[in-house]
Parts: sequence; C-alpha cells; structure tokens
Amino acid sequence: MKTHEVRVHRSDEDLPREGELAWALAGLATDPAPLEQLVEPAVAEMVGNRVVDNAAVAAASLLRAPVVAARAQALAHPPSRGGAGAPVVGTATPVSPEWAAWAGGVAVRELDFHDTFLAADYSHPGDSIPALLAVAQHRGCDGAALLRGIVTAYEVQVDLVRAISLHRHKIDHVAHLGPAVAAGLGAMLGLDRETVHQAIGQALHTTTATRQSRKGAISTWKAFAPAFAGKVAIEAVDRAMRGQTSPAPIWEGEDGVIAWLLDGPGARYAVPLPEPGEPRRAILDTYTKEHSAEYQAQAIIDLARRLHVEHPELREPGAIRSVVLHTSHHTHHVIGSGANDPQKYDPRASRETLDHSVPYIFTVALQDGTWHHVNSYAPDRAARPDTVALWRTVSTAEDEGWTRRYHDPDPTARAFGGRVEIELTDGGRVVAEIAVADAHPQGARPFARPDYDRKLAVLAEDVLAAEEVARFTDLAHRLPDLDADAVRRLQIVAPEALLASVAAPEGLF
Repeated sequence: MKTHEVRVHRSDEDLPREGELAWALAGLATDPAPLEQLVEPAVAEMVGNRVVDNAAVAAASLLRAPVVAARAQALAHPPSRGGAGAPVVGTATPVSPEWAAWAGGVAVRELDFHDTFLAADYSHPGDSIPALLAVAQHRGCDGAALLRGIVTAYEVQVDLVRAISLHRHKIDHVAHLGPAVAAGLGAMLGLDRETVHQAIGQALHTTTATRQSRKGAISTWKAFAPAFAGKVAIEAVDRAMRGQTSPAPIWEGEDGVIAWLLDGPGARYAVPLPEPGEPRRAILDTYTKEHSAEYQAQAIIDLARRLHVEHPELREPGAIRSVVLHTSHHTHHVIGSGANDPQKYDPRASRETLDHSVPYIFTVALQDGTWHHVNSYAPDRAARPDTVALWRTVSTAEDEGWTRRYHDPDPTARAFGGRVEIELTDGGRVVAEIAVADAHPQGARPFARPDYDRKLAVLAEDVLAAEEVARFTDLAHRLPDLDADAVRRLQIVAPEALLASVAAPEGLF
C-alpha cells in the first residue's frame, strides 16, 4: 500500500491534478493490470458471498413500504437508450439503470442487515453493489467486469473510511459511497482516468449531506440515502462520459469538502491506497451482520443471548435495578444514551429508531434470547410493560479502553463490543463483556459461504420459491465466469401475486 497525503490547498497554490485524491482514486479504478492479478480467489469468493448477502436482505424487505415505493418509482422509468435496461429488484422487468439501482439500493438497506466496515468513519460497502449490478446489466457487462467494479468500489470506500471521518462533523457516511460507486463503474466499464476523475468529483459533490437522517426520529430516508448516492453516482458517470467536468479539487479546494464540511483548512489525512498492480483486498476487512440491527449492536445482541442462557434469573420481571453498558465513544453517542435522543427509549418509535437504540436491543435480546428482523421490532413487542420497565434502566457509558479498541489500527484487534454491568434488585451483580460479534472474522463463529447461503434461504423463506433461491445462489457464486446474459439474470424474482399483494403508492411518475 502507498499513502496519499491530503490537505486543503489555497486557490493560489494551484494544486496539480496529479496531486488530487480524486485523481489518485481514478488511477486505482483504471489500473490496467489483469483481473487475476488484482483479484485473489478469496476476494472473488467474498464478492459472491456479498451478492448473496444483499439478495437475502432485499428479499426480506420486498413488501416493506420504502421498498414498495422505490420499486413503483423505478417501474415508471422504462429502459433508456444506452442499453437493455436492468431488472427491478424482485422482478424481471427492465427499467433505466439508475432507477433499477435506486430500487435495489433501498431494498438492500431497508433492514440494515448487510455488510459493514468501521474505522475512522463507518460504512456499508455492500451499498455499492446495486448500482454496479444495474449498470452491468444495462450495458451487457460480463461477470469478470462486474467483479472488477465491485472490488474497486469496496477498495475505494474502505480506504476512505480508514482515513477520513465524516460522522465527527455530522456528515452522512454516504459521502464516501458516491465516489466509490463512481470509481467502481469506471473500472467495470473500462473508462479512461480523466473521465473517472470527473465522475468521482461529481459523485462526492452531489452526495454530501448531514447525518440528521440517523438522528432523532429516524425516518424511512435512512433506507433511501445510499440508494440516492448510487443513483447520482451513475448519473455523474453518465455526465462525465459526455465530457462534462466537476468541481476541483473537490476534497482539497479552498472552498472544498475538507475545508468547510470536515476538519477545516488545517486538516491533513493519510489515505492508504494500493500500488498499481497490487491485489485489492479491502473487502476481506469488512464483515456482515447476523442480526438485523446497527452493527455496533451485533456483539451486544450476542452478549445478551449468552446472558439469557447463563443467567436465567435476569429474565424475571423486576429482577434488574440497572444496566450500564460500557462501550466505545461511537456506540455510546450514536446508538446509546449518549445520543441524547429520547426517541431511543420510546416504545412508539419507528423501526429505524429502534434499530439505532442499543438500550432497546439489549433489553429484547436479553429477555428473548434471540433476535428477529421482524418480530423483535414489532410494536406490541416494543410496548410490552416488562420490556419498557427494563429498557428504561439501561444506559451506556463511554469507556476509553473500548474506544481505543474500536479504532485499533490492527483489524484483527479492533473491537466493537463492550462490558455490561448489571445491578440486581436483590443486591447481586452480573458483569460480562464481548469484543466482537460471533459472526465477525475474529468472532466465535465467523460467517462463511454456507452461512451466507443459509441467510438467503431463511430470509427468503416466505418470499421466493426454493428453486429461485437455488438459481440465484448458483449464479452469484459463479460470478467471475458469468457471461453478459447470466449477469442480466442475476436478480431475485418474486411471484407477481406476492408483489401485487401490497398496493403501490401513487406519486408524480
């Protein structure tokens, strides 16, 4: 790896294009090295796993309101002139690729149940796949080209997340996703470096937004935000291919993103990037979710499940006086009591809010000994009197040690869990901790290919026919060898009657 130094430059310094981060990322995307040199077998296998993972969570969300709305919007936009179109998630109906990406992106994110990477910032790199897949299907790319694009998008997003914190400045993390998708599309389509450079700049410029989408009463926009980033990245690539240019230098400019939205004029970042021809391994540092909840809650769910079995006395109503979860700064301030969001303790809160409330999540997982992507969020489950009573005794506290472990530069030592201290009404005390989720690469039961396949089978149980699950899984795991026709069939297709069972809302289109 090499380090690209990034800082703000005054306009009169005249930063050469070759010094821009966007130019360096465009170089990464347009590396002419053979695919077999850039993509090792373990990486190719993991890409297939994540395609299956995305399909699993998309299948489980097909009838949820945001996905129904996004699908209806997409179906109103027939294929554009530049290709054959791409099928809308859950159907075989082709539409214009940016709208297929839109619908697919919403379906993948709606349950907040796919892959994650946490470092200086946080991300869901799998959000890039719907946009890349839609354009590949539209333009007739084969599996090898799509693989190159996905690996590139993961590399760009992970490398940005390693170095540049957005959440510290209340900027939503999709500002790293837009440039990643643009770079991935450039790699997949074989575009030249200048075109990709312009697309990356436009994608960043149009995908920077505040993190109010994940604060307070969290709305359905949380599912749409990454889909929007993918959609506008596609549009940015289209404009760049037509010779249109972008604000530059987009990160480093005197009035650019760093100077006014991030750490300011004195900021310096060191972004690690692979050398030309160096294998792209970033996807192997990412991890998926076993449970449908914010990633920092994954380990806490596993800890609560363990306590449910090891300490059955904790299940009794009134047995607990207080619960304090000592954890990282990020967990405390984003999904814990440090967020100062009263909605995180409100049984009438939206599902999106509850999935960002670790006090709620710990309570239900402790009482039930399990976690379910639907049942654990049901309004009657959240409103159960014994749950509400226990829930309101649960708080979080920042612990410097856990914060250090959260940011450990060694990915094998990085930890996203915490220590729980439970005071009982009889004067007893229970203390336990967990470093990483069971499904994490360093966890008790790291996710492997059979786990991804099982996740799709389980989440699609009432949605897709078993034959459809097997068909899609087979294609995903053969991704590098697929021809263009097979890539066009790389979409889950649900029964028409199932999709029609939920009325599509009316809009402008």
